[in-house]
Amino acid sequence: MMDTVNQMYIEQLNEDEKNIIEQVLKGFESKRQGTSTSYVSAMYAMEHEFDGETLSITMPVTPIVYNSLGMMHGGITATAIDTAMGMLANKIAPSNKAAVTSQLNLHYTAPIYGGIVRAYAKIIHHGSKSMVIEGWIETDAGKRAAHATGSFYLIDKKQ
Repeated sequence: MMDTVNQMYIEQLNEDEKNIIEQVLKGFESKRQGTSTSYVSAMYAMEHEFDGETLSITMPVTPIVYNSLGMMHGGITATAIDTAMGMLANKIAPSNKAAVTSQLNLHYTAPIYGGIVRAYAKIIHHGSKSMVIEGWIETDAGKRAAHATGSFYLIDKKQ
């Protein structure tokens, strides 16, 4: 019975909805395989690069991240920037510590419609108990769409 209901539901989906479900399922598989460190980065198909100074995350802007106006939701923009900054903080944190966001200050400067976005993160201050990191997000056309600063507190890793 449940398989019949699922099949009927899937047949009623439009192309955007099918693509969203496919992206989420691929994300689950990416997390399961260990190629993504979190379900958030997996679900939004985030990929990162680190050049030793700046960490960047690329992410497709697909309907799964749209708000009701058909542009990238501000909370998802914040998530992309916070993810880049948090990944950088954890890359440079001592091996027995983890960095967690303690404050995020974000300024939106342009809407994001489709394409690929890249979130960047760069260290401003690295102390023994906290870090301050600068982050920003750019559209695939190179337009800066948001700018942030974040504070990260170093905590003991769970054993």
